[in-house]
Amino acid sequence: MPQAIAARGSAIDWFRAAPAAFLLLWSGGYIAARIGLQGASPLTMLALRYALTLLVLAPIVAISRPPLPRRASDWGRLAVVGLLIQFVYFGLCWIAIARISVAVVALILALQPIVVAILSPSIAGETIDRRCWLGLMMGLAGAATVILARSSVVSVSIVGVICAVGALFGMVAATLLEKATRHAVHPLTASAVQYAVGLGATLPVAVMSEDVQVAWSVPFGAALAYLVIGNSLISMMLLLAMICRGEVAKVSALFFLIPPVAATMAWIALDERLSAIAWLGMAVAALGVAIVNLRPRRRPNGRLMVRNG
Repeated sequence: MPQAIAARGSAIDWFRAAPAAFLLLWSGGYIAARIGLQGASPLTMLALRYALTLLVLAPIVAISRPPLPRRASDWGRLAVVGLLIQFVYFGLCWIAIARISVAVVALILALQPIVVAILSPSIAGETIDRRCWLGLMMGLAGAATVILARSSVVSVSIVGVICAVGALFGMVAATLLEKATRHAVHPLTASAVQYAVGLGATLPVAVMSEDVQVAWSVPFGAALAYLVIGNSLISMMLLLAMICRGEVAKVSALFFLIPPVAATMAWIALDERLSAIAWLGMAVAALGVAIVNLRPRRRPNGRLMVRNG
């Protein structure tokens, strides 16, 4: 019994740390993508990333033997979610980054929690109250402030904007589909299936539309390694676990903090300094996420108290 209680406590502690770990790993992907796209075209690099990820996953899956979905509908859902995230979201996002500034792309993608909040009551059966809307709007305002303080938008490619909007709705659709089905699948199984789908969809398009040459270098290799281990493996499994266990709007609210955190990483790693207005925007975004993740709970005497979700 004590062992079971200790194991349960460890699982709870791990899950509490998941949002922070996901935020740092996912935000770092923007820095890695910026470096990696200097050595390869967007879809070519994505295909290489997915192939290497599957090579790393294969022995892990073979040794751990995670449970497989029993229903054909679960396999189909995994494939669709993989297509939406790995091909639609990442493919269009990286094409957009190659055509327009990262600030514009990140600003468009920061709209995801708002779109999810609007659609989730009817699709995922969740209720979005005024407090949640307030937190979401503060997060959007703070993220937009940070992004715009880092880069002024001068010229915008229509194709790039369309790709960024497509990426936005790809992730929104994947998030809502993953939550609405309410059938949990082991993260290792989900990751393996979805990266296989991503590779199968990305590679043919890359061969047909791009010059699949890679300019290998130490920075490119380091960026690719980070994208494979940090983004493709650890952060994606954390994201799937949080979606399965948390409410859609609260999980999506984490994406408001990605632009400010990515800006901080760029300041440290690339010496891209932040203005005072940008730091203010970061604080507003953090407060907005905190508001979204605060929910009331009842004391034993019946009174309401507030705890962190």
